[in-house]
Amino acid sequence: MTPIPATVPRRRFLGRAGALLAAFTLTPHLARAQGTTFVAVRAWPAEDYTRITLEANQPLHFEYLFVPDPDRLVIDLPGMNIDEVLKSLPDKIAADDPNIHGVRIGQFRPDVVRVVIDLKRQAEPQIFTLDPVAQYRHRLVIDVYPKTPRDPIEALLAELDGKRAATSPTAASSALSATPDLTASAPPPAQTKGAPTTARASGGAPYVVVIDPGHGGEDPGAIGRFGTREKDVTLAIARRLKRIIDAQPNLRCALTRDGDYFVPLGERVRRARRAQADLFISIHADAVASSAPRGSSVYVLSNRGASSTTARWLANKENQADLIGGINLGQQNEHVAKTLLDLSLTATMQDSAQLGRHVLTALGQVNTLHKRDIEYANFAVLRNPDVPAILVETAFISNPEEERRLKDPKYQEQLAQAILKGLQRYLETTAPTPRLLIAAREGRG
Repeated sequence: MTPIPATVPRRRFLGRAGALLAAFTLTPHLARAQGTTFVAVRAWPAEDYTRITLEANQPLHFEYLFVPDPDRLVIDLPGMNIDEVLKSLPDKIAADDPNIHGVRIGQFRPDVVRVVIDLKRQAEPQIFTLDPVAQYRHRLVIDVYPKTPRDPIEALLAELDGKRAATSPTAASSALSATPDLTASAPPPAQTKGAPTTARASGGAPYVVVIDPGHGGEDPGAIGRFGTREKDVTLAIARRLKRIIDAQPNLRCALTRDGDYFVPLGERVRRARRAQADLFISIHADAVASSAPRGSSVYVLSNRGASSTTARWLANKENQADLIGGINLGQQNEHVAKTLLDLSLTATMQDSAQLGRHVLTALGQVNTLHKRDIEYANFAVLRNPDVPAILVETAFISNPEEERRLKDPKYQEQLAQAILKGLQRYLETTAPTPRLLIAAREGRG
């Protein structure tokens, strides 16, 4: 211990030391005195990962440790008391949550709340805080990732491995068609009048279409006057679209998400590339301040600016998804940053425009078009090099009439059929070589 300098009277030293000790001791109590309270708790279970969110009116501080046998995550929240909001958290953990058995909450010390998360399997948690954004205040986010992560594109990749072993593009196609996730769950729909004949994929390999349901989890997207959430509409349409795409003999489909959870924009792009996607279609539902605008729109990536003020505003809004949905910026490495900033090649952007026009024409048969031609804007989710990519705004959820229609399963099916019709016409007119076949010929995936 450092001796007390002779120039400092003992009484003064003890007084200063006591003040310093009181400052450290009272910090949590000060937080309580200033009224830090929980305003909401939420849980978003998924095979990919489970997210727990604690939202408070002021910043939350935390410490955590992992305890094995049995595996559990222990999180201490200094300066907090248990309240009715936090008490509701255990009830929000679903029995079928793939990652979490349950949550226990206790007042570990008078100034510390302890949250214990009992795990179903080995996990690699990420815990971070988020500043207020949009409708959310201060958030503490607990993401519980399985130690062996599940990739929703893994079924496709497993079949690609089988294709390499078979060494034959035709054998690869046969193996891919047997993938459980990608097997048709319903007979092929009846051919609608004026629909194109089935596009043929070169060499027997199917075209892979990745459908991206916008938003999810913490990010609800736009919300209509009657409470309809964009994230629910986009997932419903995407699931219908996947079903009818998989029913086509020359097409296979994968979703970037198949549940109510958040997927960062850059991860959506990477999943499309890992799936050897031939086409990437992001599904959304438009919203503006006025309830008057209506109609469907199709957007294509532009790195030269937006084609209209509305397009620029919409792109800025959609690109905020990572801030609202919540990503751990500390986990974003240089490769991820480069992917997020990578721009499509000129040829790919031209293909995207061609795909977009076919889809827009088909949508015009089931809904009013907001604009007669495709629009351009710098959407982060469309920054997908080498893959034709479009963003479909199915309708204006901010328009009460269109909100009502977006909730209608029959109308959702019509929108899905129109998108399918448009992408089939694109494949008929361009006849690109499937990327699976190119990969097989080159001996890579």
